[in-house]
Amino acid sequence: MPYQDVFVLFWEHVKESVQEGRFAKLTMAKTIGKPNLKNIFVRPVYSDNDFKVLVKLRYQSKETEDEEFEYTLDEAFEYLKPYLKTSFSSVILFTTTKDITFKINKKGAASMTEQGPTFKNVIQPKNDLD
Repeated sequence: MPYQDVFVLFWEHVKESVQEGRFAKLTMAKTIGKPNLKNIFVRPVYSDNDFKVLVKLRYQSKETEDEEFEYTLDEAFEYLKPYLKTSFSSVILFTTTKDITFKINKKGAASMTEQGPTFKNVIQPKNDLD
Protein backbone atom coordinates (compact mmCIF):
# COMPACT_ATOMS: atom_id res chain seq x y z
CA MET A 1 0.00 0.00 0.00
CA PRO A 2 1.45 3.43 -0.91
CA TYR A 3 2.67 5.48 2.05
CA GLN A 4 0.10 8.20 1.28
CA ASP A 5 -2.75 5.71 1.83
CA VAL A 6 -1.24 4.49 5.09
CA PHE A 7 -0.88 8.11 6.23
CA VAL A 8 -4.60 8.64 5.59
CA LEU A 9 -5.29 5.64 7.87
CA PHE A 10 -2.85 7.04 10.43
CA TRP A 11 -4.65 10.40 10.30
CA GLU A 12 -7.93 8.63 11.12
CA HIS A 13 -6.31 7.67 14.44
CA VAL A 14 -5.40 11.33 14.94
CA LYS A 15 -8.99 12.46 14.31
CA GLU A 16 -10.40 9.73 16.54
CA SER A 17 -8.06 10.70 19.40
CA VAL A 18 -9.16 14.34 19.06
CA GLN A 19 -12.87 13.42 19.07
CA GLU A 20 -12.36 11.32 22.19
CA GLY A 21 -10.22 13.94 23.97
CA ARG A 22 -7.12 11.69 24.01
CA PHE A 23 -4.86 13.65 21.60
CA ALA A 24 -1.71 14.84 23.40
CA LYS A 25 0.82 15.65 20.65
CA LEU A 26 2.05 14.69 17.20
CA THR A 27 5.72 14.82 16.20
CA MET A 28 7.32 14.56 12.78
CA ALA A 29 10.85 13.24 13.25
CA LYS A 30 13.65 11.25 11.61
CA THR A 31 14.75 13.85 9.10
CA ILE A 32 15.89 12.78 5.67
CA GLY A 33 19.35 14.11 4.84
CA LYS A 34 20.66 17.06 6.83
CA PRO A 35 17.98 19.75 6.52
CA ASN A 36 17.74 22.84 8.68
CA LEU A 37 14.22 21.80 9.71
CA LYS A 38 14.66 19.52 12.74
CA ASN A 39 11.09 18.64 13.85
CA ILE A 40 7.47 19.57 13.42
CA PHE A 41 5.30 19.43 16.53
CA VAL A 42 1.51 19.52 16.56
CA ARG A 43 -0.23 20.29 19.85
CA PRO A 44 -3.91 20.76 20.71
CA VAL A 45 -5.45 24.17 21.25
CA TYR A 46 -8.85 23.84 22.86
CA SER A 47 -11.32 26.70 22.94
CA ASP A 48 -14.97 26.99 23.90
CA ASN A 49 -16.36 26.45 20.42
CA ASP A 50 -13.77 24.62 18.31
CA PHE A 51 -10.57 22.60 18.22
CA LYS A 52 -7.41 23.75 16.52
CA VAL A 53 -3.81 22.67 16.59
CA LEU A 54 -0.62 24.64 17.01
CA VAL A 55 1.94 23.52 14.41
CA LYS A 56 5.50 24.40 15.40
CA LEU A 57 8.46 24.07 13.04
CA ARG A 58 11.74 23.71 14.95
CA TYR A 59 15.01 24.36 13.15
CA GLN A 60 18.56 23.07 13.74
CA SER A 61 20.19 26.45 13.20
CA LYS A 62 20.01 28.92 16.08
CA GLU A 63 19.86 31.69 13.48
CA THR A 64 16.55 30.37 12.12
CA GLU A 65 13.67 31.26 14.37
CA ASP A 66 11.05 28.58 15.06
CA GLU A 67 7.71 29.15 13.34
CA GLU A 68 4.21 28.56 14.72
CA PHE A 69 0.89 28.33 12.93
CA GLU A 70 -2.63 27.62 14.16
CA TYR A 71 -4.76 25.35 11.96
CA THR A 72 -7.89 23.26 12.03
CA LEU A 73 -7.18 19.53 12.02
CA ASP A 74 -8.00 19.25 8.30
CA GLU A 75 -5.75 22.21 7.47
CA ALA A 76 -2.93 20.64 9.50
CA PHE A 77 -3.29 17.38 7.54
CA GLU A 78 -2.88 19.25 4.24
CA TYR A 79 0.02 21.28 5.64
CA LEU A 80 1.94 18.22 6.90
CA LYS A 81 1.49 15.89 3.89
CA PRO A 82 4.21 17.49 1.70
CA TYR A 83 6.81 16.90 4.44
CA LEU A 84 6.35 13.11 4.28
CA LYS A 85 9.16 11.27 2.54
CA THR A 86 10.78 14.56 1.50
CA SER A 87 11.78 15.86 4.95
CA PHE A 88 10.62 13.27 7.48
CA SER A 89 10.26 9.49 7.51
CA SER A 90 8.49 9.15 10.85
CA VAL A 91 5.41 10.62 12.51
CA ILE A 92 4.44 9.77 16.09
CA LEU A 93 0.95 10.28 17.47
CA PHE A 94 0.93 10.57 21.26
CA THR A 95 -2.42 9.97 22.95
CA THR A 96 -3.37 9.28 26.55
CA THR A 97 -4.14 5.62 25.73
CA LYS A 98 -1.44 4.65 23.20
CA ASP A 99 1.28 5.97 20.93
CA ILE A 100 1.13 5.20 17.21
CA THR A 101 4.20 5.49 14.99
CA PHE A 102 3.94 5.94 11.22
CA LYS A 103 7.17 5.13 9.34
CA ILE A 104 8.26 5.20 5.72
CA ASN A 105 11.18 2.93 4.80
CA LYS A 106 13.80 3.62 2.12
CA LYS A 107 11.73 1.76 -0.48
CA GLY A 108 8.74 4.03 0.17
CA ALA A 109 6.64 1.44 2.01
CA ALA A 110 4.82 2.63 5.13
CA SER A 111 3.92 0.93 8.38
CA MET A 112 2.17 1.75 11.63
CA THR A 113 3.01 0.38 15.07
CA GLU A 114 1.39 0.88 18.45
CA GLN A 115 2.87 1.00 21.92
CA GLY A 116 1.89 2.13 25.40
CA PRO A 117 1.17 5.81 26.06
CA THR A 118 3.93 8.32 26.80
CA PHE A 119 1.43 10.89 28.12
CA LYS A 120 -1.16 10.27 30.81
CA ASN A 121 -2.86 13.68 30.43
CA VAL A 122 -3.47 16.13 27.62
CA ILE A 123 -1.26 19.19 28.07
CA GLN A 124 -2.73 22.54 27.02
CA PRO A 125 0.06 24.60 25.40
CA LYS A 126 0.50 28.28 26.01
CA ASN A 127 -0.90 30.06 23.01
CA ASP A 128 1.28 33.08 22.21
CA LEU A 129 -0.98 33.95 19.29
CA ASP A 130 -3.64 35.54 21.54
